[in-house]
Amino acid sequence: MSDALQRVMCVEDDPDIRMILEFSLSNLGGYTVCLCAGGRDALLKAPDFKPDLVLLDVMMPDMTGPETLQALRTQPAMRGVPVVFITAKAMPDEVEGLLHYGATGVIVKPFDPVTLPQDIRIYWEHGRGIVGT
Repeated sequence: MSDALQRVMCVEDDPDIRMILEFSLSNLGGYTVCLCAGGRDALLKAPDFKPDLVLLDVMMPDMTGPETLQALRTQPAMRGVPVVFITAKAMPDEVEGLLHYGATGVIVKPFDPVTLPQDIRIYWEHGRGIVGT
């Protein structure tokens, strides 16, 4: 893990949301962004990209977010990388369940693209929680 948040991997199956994530994090936040269309794509790209943080959609067709997180954790370089779930399901028990998978936090859809770069920086700097409820 690097000393500063610079490289963010976004795992999201919806192409429109991927476009918003890229604009927000790259153009507004200044991060280097790697976009992945699903869990399997993330597993292939993570070793070479070496993200500082992963934004991970919960509901995807190829692998769920929790399945992807579990698989990423088997890669030695990914064991300590913070993962923040992105989900439309914001009920307290659902959020708590996601945190139990080992996620650093949860961002609720729809998220604010203007504040997203700062939201993920907060997780990077301060640890666990939820944004957007």
